[in-house]
Amino acid sequence: MDLLLDTNILLWSRITPERLSATAQTLLTSQDNRLFFSIASLWEIAIKRSLNRPDFTVDPALLLRDLQANDYQELGISSAHTLAVTAMPWLHRDPFDRILIAQANIDGLLLITADSTIARYPGPIKLI
Repeated sequence: MDLLLDTNILLWSRITPERLSATAQTLLTSQDNRLFFSIASLWEIAIKRSLNRPDFTVDPALLLRDLQANDYQELGISSAHTLAVTAMPWLHRDPFDRILIAQANIDGLLLITADSTIARYPGPIKLI
């Protein structure tokens, strides 16, 4: 299965894996699953780190190297992804989360999240 990790799950998977639920740990460690991260997540981390947010202290360049070294697949943002956002209901206003939802829908990936608001969207989303 191809899994797209939302930003928090992505950070937890690499920095604080103890924060992940047992379900999440099983999904992320299964050899049957391919793990994807969105450029939108790196962008979000870079912005929030530059704003000195205490929950975003990780260096995005170091995180990228770690993700690549651990076979996470990079997912870019396409015009199809951005256009898909226009058809989405306004259940959530976070632009980073909205593009992740669109990417999961367009690319047929299961979006893994711990955010119950994201999980309210239709499509391939799993709340863990």
